[in-house]
Amino acid sequence: MHDVARVAGVSQMTVSRVMRGTGYISKDVRDGVVRAAREIGYVHNRLAGGNATYDNPIVGVVVPTMQNRVFTEVLSGINATLGESGLRPVFGVSEYALDHEEDLVFDLLSWRPRGLILPGLEHTASLRKIIAQTGVRVAEIMDIDGDPIAASFGFSQARAGAEMAHHLLAQGYRRIGYIGSLGGLDLRAQKRFEAFQRTVRAAGAALVDVTRAESASSMVAGRRMTAAVLGRRDPPEAIYFANDDLAAGALMHCLAEGVDVPQDVALAGFNGLDFLSALPKRVTTTLTPRFDIGAAAARWILNPEAGDTARVHDLGSVLRPGDTT
Repeated sequence: MHDVARVAGVSQMTVSRVMRGTGYISKDVRDGVVRAAREIGYVHNRLAGGNATYDNPIVGVVVPTMQNRVFTEVLSGINATLGESGLRPVFGVSEYALDHEEDLVFDLLSWRPRGLILPGLEHTASLRKIIAQTGVRVAEIMDIDGDPIAASFGFSQARAGAEMAHHLLAQGYRRIGYIGSLGGLDLRAQKRFEAFQRTVRAAGAALVDVTRAESASSMVAGRRMTAAVLGRRDPPEAIYFANDDLAAGALMHCLAEGVDVPQDVALAGFNGLDFLSALPKRVTTTLTPRFDIGAAAARWILNPEAGDTARVHDLGSVLRPGDTT
């Protein structure tokens, strides 16, 4: 705290009050102390002064959203696996914002967790720096397309996108559209889209429409955007959706408006969520092992002495053709 005080130009008592969240501190001073702490890689220890031999039973987990069923299944895998060893996940939600993820990680590290589980492979420089300085064990999930901090658990997003492009092309579709959400903030969906786009164009086909909502994905958003895309003068023959929620909403629109699927338009989603089995037509999608990814990452956190030195753990994804292509 002495070093933080020197860099921030404040007293050590002020630094202590900021870190403990006590007393009145102006926003400018508080922000300056936080910047200084991150600049030098200092993380407040909330357990300081307690039992020095205390074996903290928590694992910090960051997920990008709780508005999608995908991450509730990932958390289920993490919780079930940690529970076998008496550990507990403590999690935060970043809403796909890397700066918010950084804030969550700094706070989680102040509790000295056994390890961290983070979404994806893209993080801020400050987050990477503090992880390197603390030496905390880190597992990254849902992506293997990149360089992990220590170990990644998931599947290739790029491969999944390319495989769906090959599938649609093999069915004879040449004018293809894409519908996504979150304005491109979901970096893993963006990797799929870019690989999908490259594959479509390399085959001489055309990506004629790219539409993204600024809001989170949902069946309502999928239905609304599909109506807009199909209402244009020269709509696509097939549409690839960033996830199954959007694709299911598209199918509901088509059924309600008498649009024949796949004769008039083909639809394809991503994730293989269970609710698809309740729909009137089986949606073409990519199955992803969400529970298994969470469980595998948690096992790796639990067993630092197991000798697993692999940096990339590919749990794979499977394209499942349905009635909509």
